[in-house]
Order: sequence, then structure tokens, then C-alpha cells
Amino acid sequence: MKQITDSILMIRPVAFRMNEETAVNNYFQKGTAAANDEITQKAQFEFDTFVSKLRKVGVNVIVVDDILENDTPDSIFPNNWISFHQNGDVALYPMFAENRRRERREDILDILEDEGFVINNIFDYTKAEQDEIFLEGTGNLILDRVNAKAYCALSPRANEELLIEFCEDFELFPVIFHAYQSVENERKLIYHTNVMMCLADDFAVICLDTIDDKKERKLVISSLKEDNKEIIAISETQMHAFAGNMLQVEGTFGKRYLVMSTTAYNALTKEQVDKITAHCEILHSDIATIETLGGGSARCMMAEVFLPKKDN
Repeated sequence: MKQITDSILMIRPVAFRMNEETAVNNYFQKGTAAANDEITQKAQFEFDTFVSKLRKVGVNVIVVDDILENDTPDSIFPNNWISFHQNGDVALYPMFAENRRRERREDILDILEDEGFVINNIFDYTKAEQDEIFLEGTGNLILDRVNAKAYCALSPRANEELLIEFCEDFELFPVIFHAYQSVENERKLIYHTNVMMCLADDFAVICLDTIDDKKERKLVISSLKEDNKEIIAISETQMHAFAGNMLQVEGTFGKRYLVMSTTAYNALTKEQVDKITAHCEILHSDIATIETLGGGSARCMMAEVFLPKKDN
């Protein structure tokens, strides 16, 4: 079992903007006075630059264009509606915002099969939307694939019962907690676990300050230590600069990179950078428009493809 992959699915935006349907509980989103055409052009430039940086180090990036008619402003974040697993399983997830449900596209599975990937089984959890039950993929689920665990901060977008069902289906142990951020002097649940936690092969970048309950914090720390993960703690201020929203990937010759935004990189201290680079190189790209309006960063833009390849 592998923790990181060299294959990534990314969706190129065609009509990117701030999604009014997600802003109700994504406190990272901020509006702008810029026109939508201008926003989309900026987002496309940031996206293309990011993709080319990944490809330059040998990451296999499968780029699929968004569909204009679908009116899916958040399609650039595919990791929320789908996940791909090493045994050929695919999971489809129930989404909180109605306009995000249109991001799910069967043709993407066909594209991956055309790329030589094998899909054996599809776990479809999307019916839960009818009961207002949500679990937004690897936005909510931080998967430790090697140690068979799923870390999850419960929120309006992460239902505990559905999380447990997912863990049973995928034979994972759930590590469940609550994570909060300060919004106008109130502690509010963080919408996605992956903005406060990143799990790499032998370390974790995590904002422990968001886990207000001491018992829950202790549980998360002991779970990470049990698996010999070095814990690199970030502050809540750094988390707000997307320093928790990172993903480790594999490039040419198996070389590992921790991928993040330039905003996140600039928020890190020298000591934190040194701790990360003791494990792997850092790759960062400027995606400020996408972060500001989308309320998600580098990790959210990458859906890892762990599917097996066809035997040639």
C-alpha cells in the first residue's frame, strides 16, 4: 500500500467565481469586485502555471476541462466528490452545495480508463444528499492509506455515521475529532479537515490549536505518534494562509514533493520549512485568486489517482 502517488486528476476552470452556496460555512472564502471574466482568466493562468510546475518534476497530471453549461464554480476542487484507491475502487461522495453536485461526471471515469487505469468497483454514497447527509471526499477524509486510518474533523459537511460506513467499506479505522476556527470572535467548525491537516508518508503538518477538546487533541497526537509520523505543528494564523492544505506527491524517479500554495509557503517559519525539507522538497505555486474566492488551496485542486494500471 502506498501513501503517495505520481498521478493526479485536475479540473481546469472555465467559469470560476466565488460560490455563494459554499460561503455559508467556508470561512476561508472572500469576495472581490473583479468581473467574472477577469476572475476566470486569472484562475486559468494560476491553474496552468501550477500544472506545468507539477509536470516539470515528473508528476503525471491528467487535466480535464470543466463544462461551461454545468455552471460549477468550484469544479477546480475535484478531491471533494471523488477518490481513487489502489485496489481499483472509486468512491463518489455526497456534496453540501447543490451546485457542487453537478461536478460529478461519469466521463471522467472514462478518461481515466482511456489513460490506462483500472476501475473495478464504485462505492456511491451520493444518495445521502436526499437526507442532507454529507461527506466531501478527501476534503473531509485525511487518509493514512498505509496504516489504514481515516482522520476526520466532523462538520456540517462531514457526517459521523456516513464516515463510519465509509471506513467499514474501505477497511479503515476512523480517527474522529472536531476542529474549530475563530470567526469574528466565535469558534466555528472548520468545513474541511484538509485545511488544518496534511498527512505525508512520514510526517504530518497539522494545526493542533484548532482541536479545542484536549482529549480529542491527545487522540490525534497519539494516533500520529503510533505510526511514527513527525508532527509539524502550525498556528491558526498559518492555517488561515492555507499552510495546512498541502499534499505530498511523487515525481520522476520516485522523488517526493510537498505541494502547497505560495501563500502557504510564505506563511511558514524557517524552522518549519527545515523540518519539511528534511523529508522532501517543497513545490509551491501562486494560486491567490483561486484561494481567495474558492476558499480552498493546492491540496483541494488535486485528486490523487491510486488506481492500478492495465497490464500492457
